[in-house]
Amino acid sequence: MRESADALVLLLAGGIGSRLNLLVEHRAKPAVPFGGIYRIIDFSLSNVMNSGLTRVGVLTQYKPLSLMAHIGNGSAWDFTGRTRGIKILPPRTGERDSDWYKGTADAIRQNIDFILANPSEQVVVLSGDHIYRMDFDAMLSYHQHKRADVTIGMMVVPKRDIHQFGAGIIDNENRIIDWEEKPKVPRTNLASMGIYVFDTQYLLRTLAQDRKEVDFGMDIIPRAIHEDRVYAYPFYGYWRDVGTIQSYWETNMDIIRENSGISPEEWEIRPNPEYGDRPMDRAPARFLPGSKVASSLISAGCVIEGTVINSVLSPGVRVKKGAVVTNAVVFEDGVIEERAVVDLAVLDKRVQVGAGAVVGHGENLALANKQFPKHLYTGISLVGKEAKIPKGTRIGRNCIVSFGYNDDAFSGQNTLADGESA
Repeated sequence: MRESADALVLLLAGGIGSRLNLLVEHRAKPAVPFGGIYRIIDFSLSNVMNSGLTRVGVLTQYKPLSLMAHIGNGSAWDFTGRTRGIKILPPRTGERDSDWYKGTADAIRQNIDFILANPSEQVVVLSGDHIYRMDFDAMLSYHQHKRADVTIGMMVVPKRDIHQFGAGIIDNENRIIDWEEKPKVPRTNLASMGIYVFDTQYLLRTLAQDRKEVDFGMDIIPRAIHEDRVYAYPFYGYWRDVGTIQSYWETNMDIIRENSGISPEEWEIRPNPEYGDRPMDRAPARFLPGSKVASSLISAGCVIEGTVINSVLSPGVRVKKGAVVTNAVVFEDGVIEERAVVDLAVLDKRVQVGAGAVVGHGENLALANKQFPKHLYTGISLVGKEAKIPKGTRIGRNCIVSFGYNDDAFSGQNTLADGESA
């Protein structure tokens, strides 16, 4: 790890991430498995590590236990030592519900004591739920060169997507002169990545001014643009917000798609291989006689007897003889029994698909899930952690099978129609 500028990192990892549906039922969004051996937060943590920054506070809130266990003492990312450290910063709950973080700025405000205890020239504020590679040292140098009070990482996105982001209008010096938060009729396609560099003293003064300002994008940044020096830091690489099932699935598929721009190995993204009941660095994957694999990522500990095409398999997945897995993301220790089919689906940990069962049955991809039409609408079906799909069962498109479902829960029902939930 190289040593970088004198900056403190505050990593926001407390969002509820409800659009990921079952995947965040028992874990925080940044703790969702991704790309076989990683968690989403591994990308932000590795970017911090590779940028030479050594002091990190991780602000947690919703369902933080698996995230906290995954981070541990930070040794997986070299955040241990006399001058290095990572600290979990939960909300100051206990007296009243209003103590919970109300927004990004409020979350930082509640941890001013952490900032004061770790003196720095700048504070870097990041999100823990994006997939990207970025050199924060270069961004800090840019911030100092511009003599900025605030610098915001920004990139061009299609105008049809700009309504999801804060949008900045800049002059020819990259100074932000106007701001639109999630505009319905945008004037620009330059989107905020949710990455900020603040001069520390400026941040402390700003947070002390008005405690009713709880969010950076909605409150702090618009005012700062008119009163202070706020600059855009242009970013041209791969960056994805994996906050929906569709974007999560697409980004996993990007890993196995040639020239997509994402390469966790080249980016030097580190997982925590020791976290969990079974370590991630298991024995090598095995491909038995009769197996067929194409355009897929197969993690350690997998045993493949059947067919796997265009899919991402986490450690310990078993695809038995005659089974077919296509266009799928399968988490740790899943078992696809003989002659079973999994197509266009995301399966959480330790899911068992019974012999001859089908997850992703039929050709009607467009009938959205009845309960969550904005979550599942392109044919992807979700199967919750430790669910057991009985043999011979047919699960349609855009379906949801909840955590722990088994033979008894299905009550003899052998078909789940398109858009249904069980």
